[in-house]
Amino acid sequence: MSLSPGSERVKEVAKLQQKDARYEAGLFLLEGPQGLKELIDFPELVHEVFVTEAAAERYEAELSSLRRAGVAIEQVNSRVMEKISDTKTPQGVVSVVHQLDVEFQEIRQAKPRLVVMLDRIQDPGNAGTIIRAADAAGADAIIFSNGSVDPYNPKVVRSTAGSLLHVPISVSVELPLAVAGLREAGVQVFATAMDGKPLNELGQEVLGQPTAWVFGNEAQGVAKELIQACDESVSIPIFGSAESLNLATAASICLYTSAFAARGNR
Repeated sequence: MSLSPGSERVKEVAKLQQKDARYEAGLFLLEGPQGLKELIDFPELVHEVFVTEAAAERYEAELSSLRRAGVAIEQVNSRVMEKISDTKTPQGVVSVVHQLDVEFQEIRQAKPRLVVMLDRIQDPGNAGTIIRAADAAGADAIIFSNGSVDPYNPKVVRSTAGSLLHVPISVSVELPLAVAGLREAGVQVFATAMDGKPLNELGQEVLGQPTAWVFGNEAQGVAKELIQACDESVSIPIFGSAESLNLATAASICLYTSAFAARGNR
């Protein structure tokens, strides 16, 4: 018997659009075919997959691979898909996935070379894009402060385009303690600030060292006390007429500058 939109099981899955329900269950929703393709390499993370008849035909190869790995796949009608999807035009696939965040100490002990620290950032699109950029730049970890947007928010998850599965993430971290811990582990910590030292003046030798970048709240930037705890505050020079850069764009520039320098030093 097929599931109905009003069934308890569907209601429980739909609740995962809410933060409290996600953390109570230890699960989150990964929508769309890109997420499905990414999960082929991580079948142990998948709780179950819901798919419409049309999507089941379109993504038969991916679903067959997950099925062989023991993943439960449920075919549902369009009304159920609309109920459990966060998007206005569902793509016919919603995967229920186990949360995969790690403790900060695991990150510290892994001797990271490139770390992202997010101080009270609020915009899901920014968070997702930074996760994606961090993944592309080869970052070893991403740390979310208390008061930051939830990385398992459906809008954040969509913006990562699958990168959420690739980089270790730690959530609800006290950043002053994390900054101190990383510095003790030999990682220099840079905070972005409008009045900081220009990025292009730091030099490849400095930028190529193990580095953690702190990116701050969209309106307020990095907290002053946090900047004071870091090794250096850094700004991105504006050579044209733009007033400033979008947070995710600025983060991408900093991360890739570090990644290029690290590889150049090697």
